[in-house]
Amino acid sequence: MRILVSPDCFTGTMTSAQAAQAIKSGWQSQFPHDVIDLAPLSDGGPGFVSAIVSALGAQEIPAVVTGPLGEKVPAQFAALGKQAWIESSLACGLHLIPATQLNPLHTTTFGVGELILAAMANGATQITIGLGGSGTNDGGAGMLAALGATADVDLVSGGLALKNISELKLAAALTAIDGVELICASDVDNPLLGLRGATATFAKQKGADDAAVMLLEGALENFAAAGGRRSDGKDPAVAIGSGAAGGLGYGLLLLGATRLAGIETIMNIVGLDQKISQADLVITGEGCLDDQSLSGKVAVGVASHSAAVGKPCVVIAGEVRLGKRECSAAGIDSAYSMSEVFGKDLAMAEPESVLAQLTSRVAKTWGRRPTLK
Repeated sequence: MRILVSPDCFTGTMTSAQAAQAIKSGWQSQFPHDVIDLAPLSDGGPGFVSAIVSALGAQEIPAVVTGPLGEKVPAQFAALGKQAWIESSLACGLHLIPATQLNPLHTTTFGVGELILAAMANGATQITIGLGGSGTNDGGAGMLAALGATADVDLVSGGLALKNISELKLAAALTAIDGVELICASDVDNPLLGLRGATATFAKQKGADDAAVMLLEGALENFAAAGGRRSDGKDPAVAIGSGAAGGLGYGLLLLGATRLAGIETIMNIVGLDQKISQADLVITGEGCLDDQSLSGKVAVGVASHSAAVGKPCVVIAGEVRLGKRECSAAGIDSAYSMSEVFGKDLAMAEPESVLAQLTSRVAKTWGRRPTLK
C-alpha cells in the first residue's frame, strides 16, 4: 500500500513533522514494506513556517520580536526570493504565555508587525501571514502600531485599551507597506464581531471570563468603528477570516491584505491533491477534532480533498469531539482518539509514543495483509 501522512501540529505537544514521523513509525511497525509519503501541513497557525520551509526549501530567517506580554522572544520567518511567510503565533502565540498570566485583555500583536518589517527589510514584496494559535484579542492593533499607526488610545497594550478609541490614523502604516502585497492565511473563517466573532468564539480559550468577553467585544466594536471602511469601500470587520488570531485578520485586511484559507494555501504549495491521487489511504491528524475543525482546519481540509477523489481518509487526534455522522459529512471515514484509548495524561506526557502506538492499532484495521497462496 501507499500511505499519505499529512497531519497538522498537535498544539503544545508535537509539530506537524514530529506527528508525521510518529504516524509513519506506528504504521511501519505493522507494515514495514508499505510506501509512506510524508506531507506535514499547517492551516496558518503553529507550524506554518516549518511547513513552508519543508515544502519549498525556503530559507528560515531568525528575528527577535516583542511577544504577547511585551517581552522579547525569538522568532523566524521563511524567505524565498521576493516572497516571505510569517507565522503570527511565533510573535503572539498562546504557547508564549504562562498559564498564570493568560489575559487577552492586555496581550499584544506588536511583534507580528515587527516580523512584517523584518521580512520587508529582507527584500520581500509579497508577505503571507499565517494566522492562528494566538493568545491575543486586540484586533491587530499592536501590529498596526508597529507599522506606524497611531490612535487616541494606546494600541500596544491589548484589546481592553480599545474601549475608548475614537480615532485611528493609518497613513503611516499604509506608507510603510507601500509596494508590498500582504496575504492572510487564516485557519478559521470567523468575522471580527458577533456570536461567531473573534471574542465570542476564542477569547475564553485565552483566559477571558464572561466579564472580559463582554469588555473585549465592546472594545473591538469601537475599534472597528474607528477603522471604518477601506479605500475600496469594503468593511473588513465583516470579511471572512477577520476574526482569525484574535482579530489580527481584521487589522491586516484593514491595510488592504487579501485573505486565503490557510489549509488551501499549504495544500497547494505541497501539491497535496497529486499526493492524494497516488495514495491508497490518507492519514491526517490534529490536537483536537471538534466543531472548530469544520471551519478551515487541516484534518477536515485533507479529508474533503480525499473524499473528492474517492480516497479513504482517517484522522488520529489527541481528542475527538465530533460524532460519526459529523465525521462522515466531513469526508472522514474513521476518527481515533489518543486520549480515549490511552488516557489524556499519557497522551500529553508521551505524545509521539502514544500516537505511534495508536497508529499501529489503526494499521491493523486499515492495512492490507498479503494473500497467502
